[in-house]
Amino acid sequence: MSDESRPEPADGAPKRRAKVARKHTVGRVILISAVVLALITGLSTVYFIRHLNGNIEGISLGGLDEDERPAEVYTGNGQPLDILVMGSDSRDCDGCGIDQEGGGGSDTTILVHLSADRSRAYAVSIPRDSIVDRPEDGCDSPAVSDVIWNAAYGVGGPTCTLRQLEENTGIRVEHFVVVDFASFGSMVDAVGGVPVCVPEDIDDPKHGIFVPKGDPSVLTGDEALDYVRARYVGDLLQQNDISRIRRQQEFIGALVREVLSAGTLTRLDKVVRFLDAATKSLSTDEEFANVTRLGKVAMQLQGIGLDKIKFVTLPTAYYPRDSEFWGRVYWTEQADEIWKLINEDKELPAKLIKGTSVSAEGPPGSSTSSPTAGETESSETPSNTPSNTPSNTPSDTPSETVTETPPASPSTPSSPAAEEPVPGVCA
Repeated sequence: MSDESRPEPADGAPKRRAKVARKHTVGRVILISAVVLALITGLSTVYFIRHLNGNIEGISLGGLDEDERPAEVYTGNGQPLDILVMGSDSRDCDGCGIDQEGGGGSDTTILVHLSADRSRAYAVSIPRDSIVDRPEDGCDSPAVSDVIWNAAYGVGGPTCTLRQLEENTGIRVEHFVVVDFASFGSMVDAVGGVPVCVPEDIDDPKHGIFVPKGDPSVLTGDEALDYVRARYVGDLLQQNDISRIRRQQEFIGALVREVLSAGTLTRLDKVVRFLDAATKSLSTDEEFANVTRLGKVAMQLQGIGLDKIKFVTLPTAYYPRDSEFWGRVYWTEQADEIWKLINEDKELPAKLIKGTSVSAEGPPGSSTSSPTAGETESSETPSNTPSNTPSNTPSDTPSETVTETPPASPSTPSSPAAEEPVPGVCA
């Protein structure tokens, strides 16, 4: 019935307002529900952030001698950020007894540098077998010269390693992050596995390691631990720490791409599980022990773009056979140049990192990345061995002594074959 044909109510009869009242009622319900949902969501967010903050262990840097630490060199606009990332292999979990090592060592050391204008980032991996000088400041032992790099973590933890890096590079480090390998696998499982191209099975029964081949092979948490830890891969000439660093770089890039993929970011359950697993594995300096602060740095990295994040293996060479440090490595002149440019917040030229760097974006044509237009030679696909890949197997024991006899090798350790493929990494 149209409005025109509807009869007018008699005088004194009540007006019909039921429909309007129902609209108001529905509106109030929606409004109240929205407010309640917002409160619940807000309270849940606050609770979750507190929960994540509680997962992170904060370690004070207050005991360091500021007079001994290097000053900032860069004086331009903005502020570069240097973060020392360490992988702590406690090996106290099931299946963690790889390499027959004791616990408490730092198998992985990476200096992450964000440029002042946040247009680029470098993650420089330091071989654990490097021979360096260690200061007394921040360490639980006197200063000593010519010691293996990863021994610092055993005598003073992350603060000693931080000061060791500052002492040997002149770079002031603002923050540090320690990732416990025992929880690393949980991060991988939280996102449903990570796809990595593995050219052939990595099978080392002696150390309980097996990683299936695939292009890609979606690695579970346990398989990922095997992949980043494996040292005995391929033939004897490739059993070295440089090869392991390259696999670690490949996997970290793949993990970053998986976390940033739509398959993860659109799944709240995956995001929550990943953040919970990630924070449970972290120890940082006290200022950095806050998910909000960590989140801001993560957003800055995301803003830089994966193609502008370069993983660089510090150029090294093996000591000659007649040296007391045979089986260990020293930093080359190219390494000194890298530290100098980072300290000055300058771009690393392609010719300096050619053959020793990979992009976080992944190799062109891979299943988890796409090629970048105008890619320069500093973003090569990982088809070549880093130019300073050694050719023998250094000892894997995190001790300060350097007198162990390295395994026999048919070639001189300081004369690597630069064009050979890296075991466990697709060409």
